[in-house]
Amino acid sequence: MTYTTHLANCFEWLAAQPEHSFHAVLTDPPYSVVDFSPTEIEKMRHGVGGIWRIPMEIGGSVRRPQPRFTVLTTEQKRQVYQYFRDWGQVLNPTLVPGSHVLVATNVLLSSRVQTALEDAGFEYRGQILRLYRPFRGGDRPKGAEEQYPDVAVTLRGAHEPWLLFRKPLAGKLRVSDNLARWGTGALRRINREKPFVDVLQSEKTPKAERDIADHPTIKPQSLLRPLARLLLPMGHGVILDPFMGSGATVAAAHSQGFDAVGVELDEHFYGVAVQAIPALAAVQARDFLALPDEEQPNPLQAAD
Repeated sequence: MTYTTHLANCFEWLAAQPEHSFHAVLTDPPYSVVDFSPTEIEKMRHGVGGIWRIPMEIGGSVRRPQPRFTVLTTEQKRQVYQYFRDWGQVLNPTLVPGSHVLVATNVLLSSRVQTALEDAGFEYRGQILRLYRPFRGGDRPKGAEEQYPDVAVTLRGAHEPWLLFRKPLAGKLRVSDNLARWGTGALRRINREKPFVDVLQSEKTPKAERDIADHPTIKPQSLLRPLARLLLPMGHGVILDPFMGSGATVAAAHSQGFDAVGVELDEHFYGVAVQAIPALAAVQARDFLALPDEEQPNPLQAAD
C-alpha cells in the first residue's frame, strides 16, 4: 500500500480534488485555529509565548509546549466555528458516501467543532474519549498561589474527546448496500465478538516517537493505529489527514497496509513528517485493545 504527502493549504488542495477520492478522515487539526497561525507558530518556536504555554523545567525535564485555549476571545471562538464549517464544506465532496471523519478536539472547543461540521452536512455519530492526562490543568491562580492554596483555576484533564462524523449514505441505501457499493458507512469491530467502545485507554506519546518527529501535538502510534483500522470497515480504502503535522496518522495507516494521504501547510512540519513517516510506521506500539477489560490500566494512575 502507498502513501502520498502534499505541502499545501488543505482548503485549496481539497477544492481541487475529484469527488469521492477518500474513504475516511483521521486528523488532529489546529482546533483553536489561532495556535497554528504563522505568527503563533513563530512565537512557539522562539519560546516567546503568545497562545502557546512555553514549557518550564521541572525535575530536570522540560515540558513540551501546549496551546492555551482559555485565552481565546469571543471573536476567536466564533472563528473556530467558521473555520470548521468552511473546512467541512470543502471536504464533503471529496469523500465517498458513508465515509467517517474522526477529529481530535478538546473539551473547551468541541461543541463548536461539532456544530460546524453538522452545519457542513455531516452526521454526528458520537465521540471517542481518549483516556490520558493531556495537559497539566488545575493550576492555582497565577501570582496568587500562596494566597489561594486550595483553589484550582481549571479541572485537571484526564481525557481528550475525538468527535466522530459520517457523510450521509448515498440516496436511500441501507448500511449494507453502502458497504457493498463504497466500502463505507460502518465501523470495524475489534474482532467478531467485540465492537469498538467509545472510551479508549491511551498514553502520552512515547519519547522514542517524539524523538522521531519533533512536533508539539504528535499523537502516539498506539492510539492512531486502532483508530485508523476502525474507520475502514472492509479493511481497505484511502485515509486522509488534511492537517498532517508530524505525519503520525499517515504512518499509522501505512503501518497497517492502508493507503493514506497527508496534507500540511507549514513547510517546517512538512519536512519533519516526510522524514518521520517511515520511522514512525516501523515502531513497535503498545496494543491496549489486546488487553482484557479487567487488565486495562487505570488512566489516572498509568498516564501521569
